[in-house]
Amino acid sequence: LCPPGVLPLCCRPPAWDRATRPPPSPLLPPGLPLAPCRSFSNNKIQVELDESSGVAMMKFKSPPVNSLSLEFLTEFSISLEKLENDRACRGVIITSALPKIFSSGLDITEMCGKSMEHYAEFWRAVQELWLRLYGSNMVTVAAVNGSSPAGGCLVALSCDYRIMAENPKFSIGLNEAQLGIVAPFWFKDTFVNVVGHRTAERSLQLGSLHPAPEAHRLGLVDELVPEEKLMEKAAAVMAQWLALPDHARQLTKTMMRKAVLDRLVAHREEDIKNFITFISKESIQKSLRMYMEMLKKKKS
Repeated sequence: LCPPGVLPLCCRPPAWDRATRPPPSPLLPPGLPLAPCRSFSNNKIQVELDESSGVAMMKFKSPPVNSLSLEFLTEFSISLEKLENDRACRGVIITSALPKIFSSGLDITEMCGKSMEHYAEFWRAVQELWLRLYGSNMVTVAAVNGSSPAGGCLVALSCDYRIMAENPKFSIGLNEAQLGIVAPFWFKDTFVNVVGHRTAERSLQLGSLHPAPEAHRLGLVDELVPEEKLMEKAAAVMAQWLALPDHARQLTKTMMRKAVLDRLVAHREEDIKNFITFISKESIQKSLRMYMEMLKKKKS
C-alpha cells in the first residue's frame, strides 16, 4: 500500500501507449544540442527533454559537489515526477554539470545539529527520491562523470544502467561506515541486487570507495569509457534500451524490483523513526561534526 504522494513503479500501471512511439532519432554528433528541446530547469538541477527521441538529460548543477540537500532532493523528485508524467519522455540520462564530481551524497549539514522534525523531513525526502528513481517506468541511465560516494552511489545504483568515466581518480561506493553511519536496509538491498551479497557485505562493512576500474570489475558500474565519450555512449545505450517495447521492459523491471520497493513502502515510518533515533545520538553527531571540521580544514 502506497502512502499519499508516493507512486513507486509497483503501484503504477505501465505506460502502454509509449510502446507505439517511433524509435529514437539517430544520435547527433557529440557537442551538438538536442532538438527540439523543452527545458524545465530548477536551481540545482537542469532538465532538457528531446521530444524527437523521447530522452531527457538531467544534469546536477549544485556546486561545489552536488550534495543531496533537502532542496536538491525535492527538486530531483519533482523533476522525475514531471518526466514520468510527460508522455513524450521514455528515458532519462542522469549526469553532472560539475567537473570531477557526480554527487558527493547526502548533505551532512542536513543531519547535524538540526531538530527531530527536520531530520524526519529530510529522510522522507531521501526515501521519496529513491522510490521514484528505483521504481521509475522510464529507462534510467547514470552517466557517472566524477566521484560518487554514499548517496551519490545510491543514485547511480538506482538506475537501470551505469556508465562511468574511465578515470582511476574517480571513485564510487557506499562508504557510510567511514562516518560511523549504517547504510539503511534499502541502500543495502539496492547494492546487493547490483553486485551480489558477498561483495556488498565486504564493501559496506569497510565503507569502501572503489576506483572506477575496480568498480567495473565488481559490477558496480556496467561500463567504463573515456570521459569525452561518456555522453555519446550513454545516448547509444539509451537507444538500445528504448528499441524494446516499453510495456515488456516495464513489467520485467517491476518483477525484478517490486519486493525491494514494497519493503520500504511497508516500513517507511519505522525507517524514519530509526533514522531519527540513530542520527540524533550524541556519538553520531560528534562523528559528523568531526567530519565537517575535517572538510573545512581541507578547503582551507
